[in-house]
Amino acid sequence: MYQQGFTIKYALDHIARHEYVLPAIQREFVWNTEQICALFDSLMQGYPFGEFLFWQIEPEHSGEYRYYDFVRNYHQRDNPHCQDLGVRSDEQLTAVLDGQQRLTAFNIGLRGSMAVKLPRKRWSSPDAFPRRVLALDLLKEAERDEEGNCYRFEFVDENRIGRDGAHLWFQVSAILTMESGPDMNEWLLAWDLDHDQQRLAFRTLDRLHRVVRTEPTVAYYEERKQDIEHVLNIFIRRNSGGTVLAYSDLLLSIAVSQWDNRDARREVHELVDDLNNIGPGLDLSKDFVLKAGLMLTNIASVGFQVRNFTHENMARLENNWDSIKSALLGTAQLATSFGFDSKSIRANSALLPIAYYLHKLGAPSNFDSSSRYAEDKEAIRQWLTRSILKASGIWGSGLDTLLTALRDVLRNASGNHFPVTELATAMAQHGRSLVFTEEEIDDLADMEIGDKRAFAMLSLLFPFINVRDHHFHIDHVFPKSLFTQTRLRQAGVNGERADSFIECVNRIGNLQLMDGAINNEKRAKLPAAWMRERFSESERRNHQAQYFLGELPESLNDFMHFYNARRERLRDQIAELVGPR
Repeated sequence: MYQQGFTIKYALDHIARHEYVLPAIQREFVWNTEQICALFDSLMQGYPFGEFLFWQIEPEHSGEYRYYDFVRNYHQRDNPHCQDLGVRSDEQLTAVLDGQQRLTAFNIGLRGSMAVKLPRKRWSSPDAFPRRVLALDLLKEAERDEEGNCYRFEFVDENRIGRDGAHLWFQVSAILTMESGPDMNEWLLAWDLDHDQQRLAFRTLDRLHRVVRTEPTVAYYEERKQDIEHVLNIFIRRNSGGTVLAYSDLLLSIAVSQWDNRDARREVHELVDDLNNIGPGLDLSKDFVLKAGLMLTNIASVGFQVRNFTHENMARLENNWDSIKSALLGTAQLATSFGFDSKSIRANSALLPIAYYLHKLGAPSNFDSSSRYAEDKEAIRQWLTRSILKASGIWGSGLDTLLTALRDVLRNASGNHFPVTELATAMAQHGRSLVFTEEEIDDLADMEIGDKRAFAMLSLLFPFINVRDHHFHIDHVFPKSLFTQTRLRQAGVNGERADSFIECVNRIGNLQLMDGAINNEKRAKLPAAWMRERFSESERRNHQAQYFLGELPESLNDFMHFYNARRERLRDQIAELVGPR
């Protein structure tokens, strides 16, 4: 049923009293500061910003569901999630089915704050997330810029409120308690404005007051049926038609609504945080966790489909949650112990068969460290690395079918070993062969440092490097800093020859994995000179053999001779490493 609108202040007052709530099927707040500012500009310009969809929950049904509050003071690290309001029995509630992002944006702008990480600041730094409030520049003329904005809204430090050079920043939240007319003039008189500035500022401030407190801008549809299946169907149809709400967000919301004893939203988000705090982090997402839940609980298909998120399946997921969590944490620990991070794992789905295997074993806590599992662990490392190195992409389209097939192999495998051969056979049957062609081997031998497969390739070539604590560097044998046109010309390398040098400096033939401390010591020295300074004769010979260096030239001028010879040696080694298993 379509309803006439009410004011934004009216909506915020109901949010403050927890009369407007978010049902558990809703996702998290995902808008950024630019989107919030754009919404307020649309409001000031009188643009429509979409109707809302509300579900009126009668008191006799309100205790059947879990509810969340709207975010008010958003902190990207410490407070990014909606607060759990728990069960609200015997209360008349309005659950917001569509409009959460917009209402939260109004709630933050008019009642709260934003704290988003500053660039180049460490996540753990105490000053990385300054608290900022939404402000409106009252001295900006209402003229459209290139993006179509007329008004200047920004999130600023509170100490900038007031006169700031050519700006007069007004804290937007103050409009909720400021009356029209005298109150506005009294605030403006404190800033020494001339007549024209006073008129402009008052006009802008009065416009803000009207759109927030007097104009009925919030139009909405209202659903009064109490059947949860009916409401879920409305929610799905309303939110799955575009890209604004990711399908996995929707499915997580459905899962949340069907867990009985745990808060699924909190469990999933906390697990994602815990996974990404292991080692350097793998940048895993809730999508990964949900997919893992479907796979590890042997639900018929691992696809993100509504039919997989039945109450029966979600009960199975909830009942197995502790073991699923242990398996995923063990998988992340194992992958990072291999030296992988978010930059070198091309597709997180490659970790799911490993998680299934650990789950089948009972997720032993010492799998990563015990010598008992050393052979198994090396088999997993080899399989994971080879799957990542395939240029054609193992983990692309048709992923759900492939993962379901690999799960069947793992489930039916006998003995306590990672079934590498059986997995490779199943992958080949689905067009994802782990056999490398001559062309693919050449591609690996010519890989550049920016390729996400580079670490995987180098870790195979130089397995003696301890990558567990990530104190390693991908190092240039001949320092990259020497390969400028000026320095090459000084070395007698010109024209097309110089272009060839620059083209090859970042390729595998000039790369190696090296302990970070040693690499820092090496810096911009030519490799032959550096090795004479650091190693004895026998150590130097051993180092050259380990890294397939051969005899190192004394001059930068001879780089291509070194490069071509080492590239061939590395290619032969790559062919041996990725050859048939």
